[in-house]
Amino acid sequence: MGSGHRLGRRFGWLWGAYGTSALGTWLAFGAFPLIAVRELHAGPAEVAALSCVGAAVGAAVAVPLGPWVEFRRKRPVLIAMDLVRCAALLTIPAAFALGVLTLVQLLLVSAVVAAADIGFRAASGAYLKTLLPTEDLLVANARFESTAWTTTIIGPPLGGAAIGLLGPVATVVADAVSYLLSALGIRAMGGQEPRPGLREEAGRMRAGDLLDGWRFILSDRALRPLFFNTALFNGLVMATQPLLAVLMLGPLGFAPWQYGLAFAAPSIGGLLGSRLARPLVTRFGQRRVLAVSGTLRALWPVGLAFLGPGTGGLLLVIGVELGLIFCCGVFNPVQATYRLQRTATDRVARTLSAWAVTTKASTALLTAVWGVLGTLLGPRTAIGLAGAVLLATPLLLPRRTTGLPHEPKPAPRRTLS
Repeated sequence: MGSGHRLGRRFGWLWGAYGTSALGTWLAFGAFPLIAVRELHAGPAEVAALSCVGAAVGAAVAVPLGPWVEFRRKRPVLIAMDLVRCAALLTIPAAFALGVLTLVQLLLVSAVVAAADIGFRAASGAYLKTLLPTEDLLVANARFESTAWTTTIIGPPLGGAAIGLLGPVATVVADAVSYLLSALGIRAMGGQEPRPGLREEAGRMRAGDLLDGWRFILSDRALRPLFFNTALFNGLVMATQPLLAVLMLGPLGFAPWQYGLAFAAPSIGGLLGSRLARPLVTRFGQRRVLAVSGTLRALWPVGLAFLGPGTGGLLLVIGVELGLIFCCGVFNPVQATYRLQRTATDRVARTLSAWAVTTKASTALLTAVWGVLGTLLGPRTAIGLAGAVLLATPLLLPRRTTGLPHEPKPAPRRTLS
């Protein structure tokens, strides 16, 4: 990715807003479980519920957001989603200061933030497609990916230090402020936004409209396999994380700092992979890079089944995660660009919303299933089983190049209801 490729002032504001909120999220990484354990004396089952149930409920709540976002201007929606996340998070330090914080409130805030995340992703993808020409989308997505991995590297150590000095509630405040700054950055972008399309039929949203995003995805021969690939791959990779924590911090005897190092250090691979995405596509073509990087990323996780104690085990985890994250760093921006190119402008928000809802829901489901398998079979066997299933996910990558969708004609200039 050439650093000299300019995408304009408005994209610069959007990129800066994304980086700010991403850093805030990683500063507060792990804050909710710590608050639940330290301040509310929650047990393992309650902490697990906080991670799974909040995401699942948020995904369910977000189902109507795709159709709702589609027919509205996207920049105000982005600002609104940032402000909703900020306000929801600020209720936690307020309740903590008053001595009335409960686990139920943490679950509700987790669900609200998860739903707003999905709404933001849907609106940002649709907005990006109208902001930049098609040939610049990969550059933009690679920059977002690079920023995501950069904040992954620096955020948790800074957040850990802040938690040690000020407590986990302070990092929640920092996360809330990051969303406020993101909203201010998006507002500062200025410029005109194209008028969104209008519903073909006037009136309120019907129940059938909620499924529009899934209909678009499943009717597209190229997006359909990629959709299932993403849901299965992301869900299985995330489902093994709690099992790895149990295995490394329990029977294998790794110290917490070693566990953190094993997953923080390899993030440099994501930064490198995202910077190589555009040069690789330029040389080898989009479909080939998508297929090769998507296949290679599936080969790494099975190696974690052979994890042992000591320095050798630590180096194994770092090596596996480095290879996995590097391949994901290449794959993710190429996939995001391919998805935008395959989706007509008047369907982007619904498509991205359905995609995000399914990914979050499948991750929550598979995490719960693999938690049961880990209890029955042991964490190592369950991790190996997940790795074996992941080896089959390349079969769900697009195999053929098909024509791009026809873009809709501009909507008639009418007053939006």
